[in-house]
Amino acid sequence: MTEVRVLIPAGALGLGWDANALEAGLARRPDIIAIDGGSTDSGPAYLGRGVSKYSRAQTKAEWAILIDAAHRAGCPLVIGTAGTCGAGDAVDWLLEITQECLTEAGRGARVAVLYSDRDAEALSEVWDIVTPLPGAPATRAADLSECTNIVALAGAEQVQEALATGADIVICGRTTDTAIIAALPLAVGCDPGACWHGAKVGECGALCCTHPDTGVIEIAFDATGFTVTPMAEASVATERTVAAHLLYENSDPILLHEPGGALDVSGATYMGQGKSVRVEGAIWRPAPYTVKLEAARVVGQGIMSLVLVRDPRYVAQIDAWCASLEDRARAKIADRLGDVTYDLELRRIGLDATLGPLEPGTATPNEIGVMAQVIASDAAIAREVAKTVNPLLLHHPLTAEEPMPTFAFPFSPPEVDLGAQYEFVLHHVLPLDDPMDGFRLEVFDV
Repeated sequence: MTEVRVLIPAGALGLGWDANALEAGLARRPDIIAIDGGSTDSGPAYLGRGVSKYSRAQTKAEWAILIDAAHRAGCPLVIGTAGTCGAGDAVDWLLEITQECLTEAGRGARVAVLYSDRDAEALSEVWDIVTPLPGAPATRAADLSECTNIVALAGAEQVQEALATGADIVICGRTTDTAIIAALPLAVGCDPGACWHGAKVGECGALCCTHPDTGVIEIAFDATGFTVTPMAEASVATERTVAAHLLYENSDPILLHEPGGALDVSGATYMGQGKSVRVEGAIWRPAPYTVKLEAARVVGQGIMSLVLVRDPRYVAQIDAWCASLEDRARAKIADRLGDVTYDLELRRIGLDATLGPLEPGTATPNEIGVMAQVIASDAAIAREVAKTVNPLLLHHPLTAEEPMPTFAFPFSPPEVDLGAQYEFVLHHVLPLDDPMDGFRLEVFDV
């Protein structure tokens, strides 16, 4: 069995890559070019709305380069989780871009499109076999009808079906990050443990190497393992950078669960070979076939305000100030608006806005930005609540006796309409008798 070379240009379409590194990768005659299109990293809004987080112009420019690169290399091009979220509308968005790129290049291609969308009613009928994963929200079958988009994460089997059509370009809806890389090596008989391990290492391109922003890496799979080689001249893969990637977006650095089984890297070995790393020893442990489900729904309409607090006394007592302000705001809202339902959150930017109570830092900053976020079922209510909070953000004193302070709004008006706000509904798994159950594959000759 010959080795299978997978060229990965970047961690995601839209991030860019080193042009010389891409050419170096093409010179090594890849068997496939694989790139991810997104994930849930940026929150539920993209899945909820069915749109990409990346610029259309940037996406088109990069996608056109990859279409040309695959044509010159004589190999297929595959993208997973198209349009950030992998929902049908986002997949169609990238299909439209693909058609434009081919037309402008004066070139035709066979394009296979894998849709990962799930019907809420059909899913509710089999809800009794759906299992929540750790940390999943409490979800009932009745909640599914409120979801704007529901997707199932395809694995290698569904990507293999798309490649088997002879497509030049494969556009996939939601997939696991690893599936598009593992699919071809698995199909031709490379070691399963190595296929999944190498796919995990390579899912984010050169993030598993030094100079990660160069993007482009090659992973060569064979019967006993895989070799990671960065394509940029300055970039190097080391035992540490490669092994460490099992910690990335994975709660267990030894086990990685995928549709149909789990990757066990407890016996993996890593050996540096110049700028490359050779990896062997991972084991694939088959299990009943399940796919992860993701969904999002609108939870309300959002308004955001931001005020900058620099007075050293207020900065030092920002906890007390925020608590007092929130108590007073809630009292005013109840008095003026009555029994309305809303959510009000104050985040202290520069202090603990990211980690909250888990924040380990102890330094006192020069200033703190206090961001008030309001979510209510109706945009008018959210704005009324935000405007009620407005004068308190500007003038609320620490104590009743002291002179009224004035803080700084960085823009006017300070209320920013955030539009519909979404929340994740599904973090569950669904067993399948056939990996293609519920997935839809269409082929176009463009």
